Amino acid sequence: METINPDSELDETCNVNGDCTLLMKNQSMDLNHAKNIDDISTPSELKFDEDFEFEDPDVTAKRKEIEKCLENPNLVNLEQWQSFAKSKGGLIADEYRRRIWPMLVGVTQDEMTDPPSLDELSTHIEYNQVELDVKRSLKRFPPGIPYEQRVALQDQLTVLILRVIIEYPHLKYYQGYHDVAITLLLVCGDRASFPLLCRLSYGPKAPLAPFMQATMQPTQHLLNYMLPVIRRADDKLADYLDKAGVGTMFALPWYLTWFGHSLNRYSDVVRLYDYFLCAAPLFPVYVTAALVLQRAPEVFACECDMAMMHCLLSRLPDDLPFEDILVTAKKLYDENDPTDLEGEVAALERREEEARRLDEERLRQRRAVRAGGGRGAGRGAGRGGGRAWRLLPRSPFARGAVLAAAAALLAVYAYYRPDLFTRKRADGADFEGLLE
Repeated sequence: METINPDSELDETCNVNGDCTLLMKNQSMDLNHAKNIDDISTPSELKFDEDFEFEDPDVTAKRKEIEKCLENPNLVNLEQWQSFAKSKGGLIADEYRRRIWPMLVGVTQDEMTDPPSLDELSTHIEYNQVELDVKRSLKRFPPGIPYEQRVALQDQLTVLILRVIIEYPHLKYYQGYHDVAITLLLVCGDRASFPLLCRLSYGPKAPLAPFMQATMQPTQHLLNYMLPVIRRADDKLADYLDKAGVGTMFALPWYLTWFGHSLNRYSDVVRLYDYFLCAAPLFPVYVTAALVLQRAPEVFACECDMAMMHCLLSRLPDDLPFEDILVTAKKLYDENDPTDLEGEVAALERREEEARRLDEERLRQRRAVRAGGGRGAGRGAGRGGGRAWRLLPRSPFARGAVLAAAAALLAVYAYYRPDLFTRKRADGADFEGLLE
């Protein structure tokens, strides 16, 4: 992406339908550095499962229906493809997804053009960052592939991402975008994945567009819909999460990557993509709510502590029943239209803003006290700091919990105030990689 111009008068925001519109500079202009979010640069290893020896009879019957429709795809309407994608089992196999995913978002054969070479794109300003992220995503590649094929796949992924941000230079690349891109590339290949990724990134209802704006504000705003949805479904669970102060940070990598970054099973990832490709732009947020509701017993069994709760929720188990979770998410969406939640989201954001304002005021007061205390106060603070460190728990587990809390707090602060971590020093270096 291009360097963000601090003198620019315009920014963008996105509504619940994914529509992005220009707004004036006097609104939030914190830099969009999702790349600094906790754990976003360390994906879990992806497991490519073998086919099950026993297949559900309903899925077998559905497989035959899909194959029949693919014999004459031009005679099948979009609603039928969407029904296949959303219903039990999704699109079942990548051989079907390869042909159906492009149709779900309206990609035509004419758009599936041969990509340029990597050399042609290597001078782009974002090349080095994209290449670095692609190298980090090796765990998302099929295991056991020959070295030459792996290198070729890395190059294809880099080219795919660069083509999109060259096509739409106003979009801002974010870390996690490569998790979406690799999923599309693995399923559809390099020719079809480019127009498909373009459809997801730019347009009136492009679901990834909010993540590619100049600030984190559109993404933060949309993710905030998760908590009111949970509250309407389970008030007691919402109170417990609120008491723990866990917020929404744990779900940010899920939303930014459509769970492609956080799940270990490839079959789970592509099953979710089946649904997301033909669902409302905000539907993944309802899936995050359904997932938290599914894990309510674990939440109540967890200590009501922000760091502990964040660690629990951010690590997804391998055996999640995603068919049930998708059914729950659809029910939540049908019963809680996003427009009906706008007042609750606005109230939540006002409380968060007030809490941030109070935190900043307390910070200014502490700085003023230190500045007025002189050298003696500095010595006292130093001795107190030493005593505080000695008072850390001796137990490795307890000490780890304290450090985890500190790390989580730092991540939350970086989320709300990323500008503090991207300021350039006088010598030209920046702090962008501080939290990676």
